[in-house]
Amino acid sequence: MTSRRIVARGILDALALPAWIVGFSMLGIGGLARDAGHPVGAAMLSTVLVWASPAQAILYAGLAAGMALPAIALAVGLSSVRFLPMVMSILPLLRRPGQRIATQVLAAHLVAVTLWVESRRRLPDLPLEDRVPYYFGFGFTLIVVSAALTGLGHLLAATLPPPLAAGLLFLTPVFFTLSLVAGLRGSADAVAVGLGFVLAPLGTLLVGPDMDLLATGLVAGTIAYAVGRRARARS
Repeated sequence: MTSRRIVARGILDALALPAWIVGFSMLGIGGLARDAGHPVGAAMLSTVLVWASPAQAILYAGLAAGMALPAIALAVGLSSVRFLPMVMSILPLLRRPGQRIATQVLAAHLVAVTLWVESRRRLPDLPLEDRVPYYFGFGFTLIVVSAALTGLGHLLAATLPPPLAAGLLFLTPVFFTLSLVAGLRGSADAVAVGLGFVLAPLGTLLVGPDMDLLATGLVAGTIAYAVGRRARARS
């Protein structure tokens, strides 16, 4: 298959469902941008450049509250630190000899929760030479659809009921969870996901809502790593 056909395959796979799940969740971001006084073009550009709805929510909430721009930038940057482990796990699947740094930087920018989950599930089954074009086809489709629906959300902000906007935002974590379960590849993955579900409510009770996800991830991830290491030692 040529690179164009591989790119087209990535585009079609993204349009089959993932791009719309992510895109419809961005309708609410368009509404936030309008409330903050940003024009529709700036709202769409924020999706392309920031490419993280929680960070965009922080951006527009900060602008609406009149926060200083350096403080907003710091908050947005800190909220996106969570992507570092995702980038570190995706790039080894895409690297090949002679690859340019610009290609890797662009690939890192495209990483988001949905693309990370789908890439971890789909890329290992592709030949190495097909992974980069497929990844870019899939990733750019997510961004283009999301930017378009951010603009639509901006235009519909005055008419979109708040419960519907909240429900659309909830689509992404639901889809992410289902994709994560579908992509389980071993005992360590199953333990990590299972413990995440079990320990999350306990984390909220024990450490509070501000640190519960961090504590849950640390405990569940550590136990899953130990299980995976033990399984590899046995094999």
